[in-house]
Amino acid sequence: MTAKLFVCTTCRVGEPVVEGQPVPGRRLYTLLTSQSRSSGLEIIPVECLSACNNGCVIALSASGRWSYVYGRLTEQDAPDILAGAEAYAATPDGLVPWRQRPQIFRKQSLARLPPQEN
Repeated sequence: MTAKLFVCTTCRVGEPVVEGQPVPGRRLYTLLTSQSRSSGLEIIPVECLSACNNGCVIALSASGRWSYVYGRLTEQDAPDILAGAEAYAATPDGLVPWRQRPQIFRKQSLARLPPQEN
């Protein structure tokens, strides 16, 4: 089953919008999609995750699993984001053991949502 990594492409991280220049959220999405990853992880751009005061924001979700929202992320976090998303995708329930999570997933979680009933 495929896990979905949603990346807010409108996150500005407080930066002004410069015509013709991608905002930080779009740059993070572009960087994440340029990296190799397992076929069990789909990266999806979204217009807004409504966590605008929390820097670049991502969400992880899969059917029957816990979902997570993480914030205060940067392009430098891309390797850890992918490592954490890959670990999430490998679980049957979305619960990655605490010590196996990247530091940013331990410290920068904004929300955790229970699995939706099928």
